[in-house]
Amino acid sequence: MATKEELLQKLADCVTEMEDEEVVEVAQQYIDEGYPAYEGIMDGLVKGMNKASDLYDEEEYFVTDILLCSDAMYNGLDVLRPHLPADAEGSTNKKKVVIGVVQGDTHDIGKNLVRIMMETAGFEMFDLGRDVPLDDFVSKAKEEDADIICMATLMTTTMGGMQTVIKKLEEADMRDRVKVMIGGSPISQKFADEIGADGYSANAPEAVKLAKRLVGVEK
Repeated sequence: MATKEELLQKLADCVTEMEDEEVVEVAQQYIDEGYPAYEGIMDGLVKGMNKASDLYDEEEYFVTDILLCSDAMYNGLDVLRPHLPADAEGSTNKKKVVIGVVQGDTHDIGKNLVRIMMETAGFEMFDLGRDVPLDDFVSKAKEEDADIICMATLMTTTMGGMQTVIKKLEEADMRDRVKVMIGGSPISQKFADEIGADGYSANAPEAVKLAKRLVGVEK
């Protein structure tokens, strides 16, 4: 009988090592042993995906590797997610988030990690993808009556688009009811303050905590 810590490490390793079939077996074993699904996701699968992201940043992994890691993570999620307790998603299950990479930028690995973790935390996510026209953030938020808009970029040349979206929200009389979160390697809290965003997060786990604070559902 494997310990919880051993299985959590196996889950993480399966994701990092792109073991998309083995992760299913390990995830099922984790559940069969009676361990909590939420910890399996956050301390196993997500931990492995974060490590893979670090390897990508260090140029040891390529985009194709990250995609294979994502496949493994999703396979594990398919096993674990049905076993989340009814309250694991908390009161966030009705909170809607529009997320995307701003126009001019096609880097979306960080955005995808944030989306996965926020989905796991119970938010309803509307992913616009990458290189998103700025008007689309506002129109989608209006269409879905979203609570939060999350914008990301890895390029300094596209950072200004985030401020443009905030101005468009103001023009549409939506700014008072839609929170704005931003992130990406060139982004800082100082920049978030300058453009009037509601918050900035440096990584995916922090993004989840920030989102919960902004909509008042942090435990």
